[in-house]
Amino acid sequence: MRVLALSADGLADPALRDFTRLTDVALRRLLEPEGGLYLAESTKVIERAIRAGHRPRAVLTRAEWLPQLEPLLAPFPDVPVHVGDDAVLEQLTGFHLHRGALASMHRPELPEAAELLAGPASASGGSARRIVIIEDVVDHTNVGAIFRSAAGLGVDAVLVTPRCADPLYRRSVRVSMGTVLQVPWTRLPEWREAGPLLHDAGFTIAALALSDRAEDLDVLAADPPERLALVLGTEGDGLSRAALTVADRHVRIPMAHGVDSLNVAAAAALAVWAVRPR
Repeated sequence: MRVLALSADGLADPALRDFTRLTDVALRRLLEPEGGLYLAESTKVIERAIRAGHRPRAVLTRAEWLPQLEPLLAPFPDVPVHVGDDAVLEQLTGFHLHRGALASMHRPELPEAAELLAGPASASGGSARRIVIIEDVVDHTNVGAIFRSAAGLGVDAVLVTPRCADPLYRRSVRVSMGTVLQVPWTRLPEWREAGPLLHDAGFTIAALALSDRAEDLDVLAADPPERLALVLGTEGDGLSRAALTVADRHVRIPMAHGVDSLNVAAAAALAVWAVRPR
């Protein structure tokens, strides 16, 4: 492990560019999707990232976390580990690094959607049977929470639409507790291509929506299809017309006290649990 001491005088070093002003959205866009990186925050998330086969590029931490990082980074002796106190770390990043460590990681190459649907799944041990599709959800907290439920409840894969928030954004990864690094995922093409792709793979598409043709979730759960794709949309506008059109079934969660719907992450957890393979 190559440990390098940080000081306030050396924060302009180009070697620290992965961690500079991380609260600046424009800089983060250059660093992350375009730069082929994402940020893993906390030793637990870094461990899950490395276990998933992802490679670290650099690490930022306080000295007391070095014993936990040392075994994780043993396979990567050339990765620099920048160590500083709280004041220096906050001056560099723009926020308080209270989770111990932050690593810039090389983004893995995403599989093709058809490959993910046809290949072996993490939960079932065979081809994917239960998948979640997140359409255009832009709140990173909700995306991370959906991934956490998907992992915990045995979803085989998650697919996100072209305009959905980045699952590897720092907040998404943190809220998911690193499970976004465990559940197979990729981006879908637009619905005109995604619909036939899912149907050709044998999936029934069920859209969670408050439409006139929606059936109660209990009906779907009583006799779920062998291969099921649950589609969830934004809390404001709901699912797009294209998603509703391509869906084979519309499903609603019965509500009480005049409440029309749940938070999208809560709805995802409830729906996935209800249709889990028995």
